[in-house]
Amino acid sequence: MIGLFYIFWGARQYAIGAIGGFLLFSAINALLWLPEAREEGRELERAASLKRSMELIEQRSRTNAEINALDDAGLCAALGGRWVPDKKLCE
Repeated sequence: MIGLFYIFWGARQYAIGAIGGFLLFSAINALLWLPEAREEGRELERAASLKRSMELIEQRSRTNAEINALDDAGLCAALGGRWVPDKKLCE
């Protein structure tokens, strides 16, 4: 009977230790690691967004340069129209 008591007591200590470890890990996770991970995620998303914005601005600048280099007839053709030189009109 006393042997069973010691087995039960030992199992109870392991259970208390496991619960205590879980609670300690959960507290550290909630207070330290999770906020840092969220902030790191925000910073990565901001960096990716900024990079994509810069790529779009560069692409738009190239497009503007190409369009500005076109004359009226070239612009008309680029838009899918047909340039009528007599009327100086795009149809």
